[in-house]
Amino acid sequence: MTTQSDTVTRLAQHRRYLMCRPEHFTVSYSINPWMEPSRPTDTAKAVRQWQALHDAYVALGHEVELIDPVPGLPDMVYTANGGFIVDGRALGVRFRVDERRGEERPFMDWFAAHGFEVVEPVEVQEGEGDFLLVGDTILAGTGFRSVGDSHRELGRVFEREVVSLHLVDPRFYHLDTAITVLDPVEGPGGVERANIAYLPSAFDDGSRRILAERYPDAIQVSDADGAVFGLNAASDGLHVFVSPRATAFAAQLEERGYVPVPIDLSELLLGGGGIKCCTLELRGGAR
Repeated sequence: MTTQSDTVTRLAQHRRYLMCRPEHFTVSYSINPWMEPSRPTDTAKAVRQWQALHDAYVALGHEVELIDPVPGLPDMVYTANGGFIVDGRALGVRFRVDERRGEERPFMDWFAAHGFEVVEPVEVQEGEGDFLLVGDTILAGTGFRSVGDSHRELGRVFEREVVSLHLVDPRFYHLDTAITVLDPVEGPGGVERANIAYLPSAFDDGSRRILAERYPDAIQVSDADGAVFGLNAASDGLHVFVSPRATAFAAQLEERGYVPVPIDLSELLLGGGGIKCCTLELRGGAR
């Protein structure tokens, strides 16, 4: 049997990311099933783990921009929720939960100050937490945070196909907890075919059918690896930055020719976030 790893050479592609040092990280409220305010958090440990992720990106040649953390906004470390950016245009966010509304303006101000065309959102959505660019298509999640109307707004702003997917497990309340975009690969006849990994049990039946039809070669990840936020991962097309506890997923990646880079963000998982949550991709814009 021929697999993708027999025919495809994985290539690392330069990435530019926005991150935020978790200097004010704590869990003082609960807005997802992972957050338990009664459980102690260690801010210094969160910073050390975050720094390891930052340094791993830089060591592999990626650019990392930083947004200043704001006191009283402990979840600002999860920069993926700060916006969605394609070709220098940045769509801001409107959080569903009041606890995170204070993050909206700092992110939009940062985008504007760094040369992005900022679009203020109308509908409730939480940025790259629920929106993932896969080739020329945007996969958009709904069910817990982002509303369906935001998917239509997304299509108007970026003039791209938007495919809606419905999340059904509250542990996986954002799309980036249930799908990893691995890379766009070239398929038969030179047609670009995107490569993803996903957690089937996080989606309703209709969404699973869509994913199976569109991405027949996708890596389907076990519930055990999903439960340790294995799919909240980042990829440059060769290296996949992934939870060290997602061991079966790492083996699946190696079989396909990827290089897993284990990064432990166990402290930040107490807030319901992992590697991808801490990583917003900056596509285009001024340098």
